Amino acid sequence: MSQTSTERLREYLAQLPPQSQALLMREFERAIERGEDTTVATLVLEQLRKLVRGTDDEARPRTDDPARLLFRPLEPFLVEGNAPVRPGQVRRASLPSVWQWLSREGAPEQAREFEAALARIRETGTASGVEAAVRKFQLAAAEAILKITTPAPGGDKQRALARVGPPNVIEDLAPIGAVLHAIEALDTFNGRLPSYLRMFSDAQIASLGAALNVPSLQTPQLLPFALSLIMQRLTAPWQIIRLAVKMAASDDEIRVAATPYGIAVSLALHDLYYLAGSLRTDIKRGQFNNVAEQLKTLHDGVRGLRTELDLRNDSVWGKQLASIRADISSALQSEIDSVPGRVRRLLRQRPDKEIPAGARLDAGEVDETAALIDFVAVCRTYASELAINEVTLRTYSDLQQYVEHATEALVQSLRGGDAKVRGYRQMQVNAAIRFCDVLFGHDYASLMTRAAENALTGERKPSRAGEQGW
Repeated sequence: MSQTSTERLREYLAQLPPQSQALLMREFERAIERGEDTTVATLVLEQLRKLVRGTDDEARPRTDDPARLLFRPLEPFLVEGNAPVRPGQVRRASLPSVWQWLSREGAPEQAREFEAALARIRETGTASGVEAAVRKFQLAAAEAILKITTPAPGGDKQRALARVGPPNVIEDLAPIGAVLHAIEALDTFNGRLPSYLRMFSDAQIASLGAALNVPSLQTPQLLPFALSLIMQRLTAPWQIIRLAVKMAASDDEIRVAATPYGIAVSLALHDLYYLAGSLRTDIKRGQFNNVAEQLKTLHDGVRGLRTELDLRNDSVWGKQLASIRADISSALQSEIDSVPGRVRRLLRQRPDKEIPAGARLDAGEVDETAALIDFVAVCRTYASELAINEVTLRTYSDLQQYVEHATEALVQSLRGGDAKVRGYRQMQVNAAIRFCDVLFGHDYASLMTRAAENALTGERKPSRAGEQGW
C-alpha cells in the first residue's frame, strides 16, 4: 500500500472511538490467528497499535503476550484510568493485577501450562492451537475468579480479595470473570449486531431483543456488557433506553426499573455524566475543539431521556438527570459570563496617550476569545435543554451590540489619531473584524474589512446596510 493510502487508513482509524478501535483490533487479531486474510489484518493492526500506543515502536507482538490473549474478550469494554466505571466496563489498569494474581495463586498451574503451550506454538510457527489454549485458560481463570468472589462458609473472603489488588481491582474482578466465562454467548450476540445503528428503530429493537433472549446474557453481571456492545454501534448511545422501554412495554420509570433492562437507563445516565465531566475539563483547559460535538451529544441525550421516559423529579433517575443538567449549566455559565469582559478588554478604545509605543495585542488571547465567542454561539443552539437559555441569549445579544459598535468606532479611529499608535489600532480592528465574522457572518466581516482599508486611505466607509457613505 502506498504511503498516501496508509496515511488515509490511519486518519480514518484515528477518527473511530476508542471502543471501536479495540473491537477492530480484537477481530483482526483473531483473523490472524485463524490464518484468514493476514496481509490486510496485519496492516490494519499495525496502524491501530501505533494509534493506541502512541509510538511506531512495537515492543512485542500482541499474540505473543499471554496476558493480552487471556483478556482479549474484554477489549471492547476497557476504559483508561482509575475513574469510576459503570456496569459493562472494566478498568484496563486492573488487568495486570488480575494476571499476576492468577499466575501467583489464582490458577498458577494452568497459567504455567498456558505459557508453555504458547511457547510450543511459537516454536512450531503455527497459530492453529492458540485459540484452544487461550480458551482453556480463560475458563480456568473464570472458575478461579468465581471461587474467590463467592462467599464461602468459614472463609476469610476479604483477606483473600486483598491479595488480588486494591479496591478498584477487586471491583473489576467479578465482571472480568463473568465475561471470560461467557465468551461464546457474547461473541454470538456480537456477530448478530449490525456494524452501525444510525437510528434505533422499532424493528432493530425487536431484533436485538430477540438476540438478547439467551439465559447466559440475562444475568445482572453480563447483561450490561451485551448492552454496551449495542451502545458502541449506536450513533446516539443514549437511545439504548428505547430497548428498556420496549421490554417494559411502558415509558413509566417504575415499570422500566422493574425489568432487568432498567440497567440501560443507568448506563445512559452514567455516560452523559462522564461526558459532562469531560466537557467541564475541556472548558477549564481552554480546549474548545470538541465542545460543539459534546454539547450536541449532551443536549440530545438529556432531551431524549426527558421525552422518552416518564421521569419523576424525586426519583433516583430524575435526580441524576437534574444533577447532570445542573453540572453542565454551572460549567457553561461561568465561562459564558467571562466572554464579554474579555472582548471589552481587547477592543476598548483607550486614549492615544495611554497606549505605549510598540504596544501589541496578544495573538493567543485574540484566538482564544474568538473561540469563546463561537462557544457562546454554539451554546445558544442547545441552551434550552441544558438550563442556560437566559444567560446565553443575554450574553450573545450583548456581544453583538458591543462588537458592532466597537468595530465601527475602531474603524473610524484609523482616519485620524497619532500615527505612533496606528499599528495598535489596526490590531484592534483586525481582532474586531474576526469577532464580527463569528457573530454576524463572513459578508459583514468583509464589509468591515473594506471599510478599514478605506479608512486607512482616507476614503469614506459604506454602512452595514450597504450605503456608500456614513
